[in-house]
Amino acid sequence: MSHLFEPLKLRDITLRNRIAVSPMCEYSSHDGFANQWHLVHLGSRAVGGAGLVLTEAIAVTADGRISPQDLGIWKDEHVEKLAEIVAFVKGNGAVAGTQLAHAGRKASTAPPWLGGGTVLPENGGWSPIYAPSAIAFSDESIVPKALSVDEIGGLVQAFARAAERSLAAGCEVVELHGAHGYLIHEFLSPLSNTRDDAYGGSFENRTRFAREVASAVRAVWPERLPLFARISATDWAEGGWDLEQSVELARIFKTLGVDLVDASSGGAVPYAKIDVGPGFQVPFAERIRRDAGIATGAVGMITEAHQADAIVREGKADLVLLARELLRDPYWPLRAAGELGVDVEWPAQYRRAKPSPRALAAR
Repeated sequence: MSHLFEPLKLRDITLRNRIAVSPMCEYSSHDGFANQWHLVHLGSRAVGGAGLVLTEAIAVTADGRISPQDLGIWKDEHVEKLAEIVAFVKGNGAVAGTQLAHAGRKASTAPPWLGGGTVLPENGGWSPIYAPSAIAFSDESIVPKALSVDEIGGLVQAFARAAERSLAAGCEVVELHGAHGYLIHEFLSPLSNTRDDAYGGSFENRTRFAREVASAVRAVWPERLPLFARISATDWAEGGWDLEQSVELARIFKTLGVDLVDASSGGAVPYAKIDVGPGFQVPFAERIRRDAGIATGAVGMITEAHQADAIVREGKADLVLLARELLRDPYWPLRAAGELGVDVEWPAQYRRAKPSPRALAAR
């Protein structure tokens, strides 16, 4: 019996299986607008059988983009094109969602295939960039401007407005991006947050921005729809954010109406030493699920059908999020179903290619 293809009910939304498209930056947008690339990229994963399709990190402010080519949701005009994609995703059996993000001190950088690095205003970037503290990410990065308390309040509201626009586009899940060294994570980690006011120092203060964002989004996000939060469970660096704090934050998130913690790791500092291997982040999802009593998603070098099925079957996570493997094979869920001997519905246009029940049973 496969557990990977069991439905997952979160509030009033039911995913057809436990496979989600992890947010993946495409660096293919102009002025934040979705386009045909995003339609094909996200739509093909819905056709391919994923239960949940999340957009890439979608910026809640123009200066919160990772790159000038990021998707955005900071203005109402962004909704129309996004809604077209959401309608296609939902029309092909998947649940559609956005990942709401602000890049913080990692903003205004070039796409990876252009070498990364800071993009200056004269080359289409912007200045200043913002962070909890005026600490550059690396020696090659520009120094950000430390946010004022009023500016922090404005960003909390920017996340809430972005959630409202996601709802207007037809999305049924929103995820808060609190991982990978971006703004929410920057507040959490002592390595990037050296403030001495109500937003820095103690665990309570460093988590304040994350809590305020979660509360503001939950206040405008309908009760019937689930709210996710992605966190970096550890910075992989001495003196940084760690798993114990992640468990405690997950407990708090649950009281604020967060339904699932998407457990990733790293990204806070360039010198982190990460022990990478197949499923290397799954233990974070397992620990948070057990000790915080909240649903979790596992991510990170999950590539095989039986590997993913075991994660769910053994109670290590409720959802498996795939990234690079779904870039290599948008139809991975259909293939995984065959490998696990599960007879799932294929798109009508593709049914002539579907293996027979006898072939499925022989696998």
